[in-house]
Amino acid sequence: MRHGKKFNHLGRKTAHRKAMLSNMACSLIEHKRIKTTVAKAKALRKFVEPLITKSKTDTTHSRRIVFSHLRQKEVVTELFGDVASRVATRNGGYTRILRTGNRLGDNAEMCFIELVDYNETYVTDKPKKKAKSTRRSVSAKKVSAATPAVEEAVVVEETKSEETVVEETKTEEVVAETTDTPAAEVVAEETSEATEETSEVKEEETKEENNAEDNETKSE
Repeated sequence: MRHGKKFNHLGRKTAHRKAMLSNMACSLIEHKRIKTTVAKAKALRKFVEPLITKSKTDTTHSRRIVFSHLRQKEVVTELFGDVASRVATRNGGYTRILRTGNRLGDNAEMCFIELVDYNETYVTDKPKKKAKSTRRSVSAKKVSAATPAVEEAVVVEETKSEETVVEETKTEEVVAETTDTPAAEVVAEETSEATEETSEVKEEETKEENNAEDNETKSE
């Protein structure tokens, strides 16, 4: 009677079964993913995960225990090197079984078994929860949204004032250039000559008036 005995012999003798699981474990550590049946994958998970846990303590004793199960030096160095550094923060659950359907020949259920930390398609980090919006946060967002507009208005005003200053300086330069031109000098000379002529005419008129007054007094 096999009451309560859940160990799967996989249809093989003990030596054959251990050699098969050892070979499959070496292939899994080397290639990080292998394809097999679901029954073999479940048996392999029980076989290889204790060895991965043992690789976290890198001592001679641990290496000898793992080597007694795997029997390949290259795989042992890989396990205690790269794999141990990847699973250092994981407390168990180093493998994952992905079912792929049934095989055509004997209709056996097939799957992929892989090391969890080497699959880049699955994201292990949980998405961060969004913070709840409060009145303070909303008001802070409004203020932060309003400040760029105020800064832009100040910048526009500064640029306008600079433009006006530049225009005023340009007009002053133009006026100075026009006053310094020879045409302006000619106009100033003509105006001075006209004023001199008018003053001479006034002097002659005053002289004639004075002569007329003298003649009148003499006749009397």
